[in-house]
Amino acid sequence: MSFSIGSFSFEQKNRVFIIAELSANHNGSLETATETIKAAKRAGADAIKLQTYTPDTITLDCKTSDFIIGQGTIWDGNYLYDLYKEAYTPWEWHAQLFEVAKAEGLICFSSPFDKSAIDLLENLNTPAYKIASFEITDIPLIEYAASKGKPMLISTGIAGLEDIELAVEACRKVGNNQIILLKCTSSYPAPIENANMLMIPDLASRFKVIAGLSDHTMGITVPIVSVTLGARVIEKHFIIDRSIGGPDASFSMNEEEFTQMVKAVRETEVALGKVDYTITEGMIKSRVFSRSLYVVEDINTGDKITEQNVRSIRPGYGLHPKYFKEIIGRKAKTDIKRGTALKWDFLDD
Repeated sequence: MSFSIGSFSFEQKNRVFIIAELSANHNGSLETATETIKAAKRAGADAIKLQTYTPDTITLDCKTSDFIIGQGTIWDGNYLYDLYKEAYTPWEWHAQLFEVAKAEGLICFSSPFDKSAIDLLENLNTPAYKIASFEITDIPLIEYAASKGKPMLISTGIAGLEDIELAVEACRKVGNNQIILLKCTSSYPAPIENANMLMIPDLASRFKVIAGLSDHTMGITVPIVSVTLGARVIEKHFIIDRSIGGPDASFSMNEEEFTQMVKAVRETEVALGKVDYTITEGMIKSRVFSRSLYVVEDINTGDKITEQNVRSIRPGYGLHPKYFKEIIGRKAKTDIKRGTALKWDFLDD
């Protein structure tokens, strides 16, 4: 499958697309948002991702029990409207943030949460859309975003199989097959034992899409494992400094941690390499230290070759050990001193 997000082409089979998720980590400051984008570039990200909503486009300002968070999360006790009012990225910042990202050489796109957000992002020439985990059931939203013909990244954090099928079908229904499904665990932070990385190759094969990871675990273990299992995308929440606080600070990577993750991912890509049984020049040189057949006791002309006077040892200048049984019982044509690499010329026919 071949398509691109901005300048990043998924034809690059051995390179993972690494996304730094800004989310609420601007903490209400345009300056912080700008500096965070610059830090993401320094940390090695390929892209910065925003979230495009307002409290009124994502929920209601309603103080009934339905709208209070109480699921054992880090946000328990907050009303949805109040949380999103604190966390949202002002829409008037978007154009400037897209420009900052462009100047830094980062791809910038966003998660829309309603049609008006998609319209805004279209005006900014967004190169892709990300559907957040909790929006995977919003089929009209997915259809509208997919109808714009841009790559669709879809997190599967709360999704069952039927939910994923419906989301993929919604994209294909409007002629969009540029689909990336992201394995995600919607806990903040997510326990590593719930990562279920084996889902990544299954998503790719089951739905015939590119698969990747939207990760909320702490540390870099899960991203590295994802690469070994074929992840082509990794998304991590990114913050310039956790000490600034904010709704997502506790499970976001700082610049140093993100840099370490990128380095580990890039090294993993190189380490995976390719299937290749060719014996290289370096391997040929090293083969001198492999096993071969050597005379380990002095042998006189006419003596028989035995398991006592010939052994398979290092180095590798003698006959291949595969001939050991074949040479046992043969007679020596000449005297052979201990420590001599055995050759066919030393033996009778």
